[in-house]
Amino acid sequence: MTLKYLVRHRCSWLRGLIFAVVLFVTHGVSAQVPWPQFRGPGGRGVGMDGANLPQRWSATENVAWQRDLPGRGWSSPVVAGNKVFVTSVINTGESEEPKKGLYFGGERLKPPESIHQWMVYALNLETGEVLWERKVHEGIPESTIHIKSSFAAETPVTDGQRLYCCFGNLGIFALDLDGNELWTYRLEPKKTRFGWGAAASPVLHSGRLYFVSDNEEDSYLLSLDAISGEVVWRTPRDEKSNWSTPYVWDNSARTEIVTAGTGMVRSYDLDGQLLWTLQGMSMITIATPYAVDGLLYVSSGYVMDWQRPLYAIKPGASGDISLQDDQTSSDFISWCQKKGAPYNPTTVVYDGRLYVLHDRGLFACYNARDGGEIYGAKRIPDGRAFTSSPWAYDGSIFCLNEDGVTFVIRAGDEFVVSHKNVLRDDDMGMATPAIVGNRLLLRTAARLYCIEER
Repeated sequence: MTLKYLVRHRCSWLRGLIFAVVLFVTHGVSAQVPWPQFRGPGGRGVGMDGANLPQRWSATENVAWQRDLPGRGWSSPVVAGNKVFVTSVINTGESEEPKKGLYFGGERLKPPESIHQWMVYALNLETGEVLWERKVHEGIPESTIHIKSSFAAETPVTDGQRLYCCFGNLGIFALDLDGNELWTYRLEPKKTRFGWGAAASPVLHSGRLYFVSDNEEDSYLLSLDAISGEVVWRTPRDEKSNWSTPYVWDNSARTEIVTAGTGMVRSYDLDGQLLWTLQGMSMITIATPYAVDGLLYVSSGYVMDWQRPLYAIKPGASGDISLQDDQTSSDFISWCQKKGAPYNPTTVVYDGRLYVLHDRGLFACYNARDGGEIYGAKRIPDGRAFTSSPWAYDGSIFCLNEDGVTFVIRAGDEFVVSHKNVLRDDDMGMATPAIVGNRLLLRTAARLYCIEER
């Protein structure tokens, strides 16, 4: 077996290492750490402290560049080398503008009748120049979305050599970094709860792509070969609509694929076999699992449900690990806050504390190791509605609301809003930013900003 075969087909970690070394040699001390997926490396949403990342910005202050983006997309940008990738879907007819704030009645039970274009863009990280654009599909949508959502809600993922773009109810498209199509895997349109559409992003691990489709008709967890696009396995799920991205958890016991669902949290081995389950989630599950310092953090917090649990789970579980009503911990659950979870945003662990951003503008902090409350829910002044997930670096937690305003909260044991960063009136914010080197890539409804300390 040759080294070339190992690098191409088995050792994705070695491929990533080679990519990082090449990047370092090319860029010297200013080499950027790639941001390959939703919420970055490990799905944690944490930037590198001491990298001179920006604390303050506006539509003009500390803006290295900005690029208007056609269409609509709530996917996050991802970065490989000197290229930024974003997806969007352009409606060639008339689009109904999304409203800001939390509200009911946004379901649209019939697909639009106009031609749509499913697009992928590559931008230069240094200048914002559009390097290429690729239309991967054109046609009339076969499924529906909530008015606040987009047909480009899923964040792409990259291994530094290829880009994998998922458009729910349409397909997964593999491109090289020059925009050439490598393979396509079509996704059958499935009904989702209230016609809200899909949103779960794919993840990569060791040459395989994993994707969860939780819907009202035929839910499943899918594994594809990342090189060829061929199906490795497909495991059915007794689950209805969810919007949570899966997480590949490399822990001290093994590697497993964690999927959060309304019915239960399920973890699978790399062959799609069920390892353990956990019941007790809220009736809608959106947030993405992630792990820090050996603990897996899972949350589900629909605002209209009395049950909004936040779990910290230990490695090595098997079977049903659900808690009894009077329990907050067990052999494999380190702790649980039964009413602590947010709805749309994923939590963030930073410097030993777990921070919770609630959709309605409340903010709370817990000890990440034992779940002890450091401070309960505090109101963010004029925060209003939040959908994107918070991120952290350099002693601050950043919370972007739907008005495009970022509230900067000091990390620590006291709730202090340091300041806020305001963009333009048309900069509706629902996408979670990317962090690369000393740059923050912040996507709004209208454009993509590269924010850098000037």
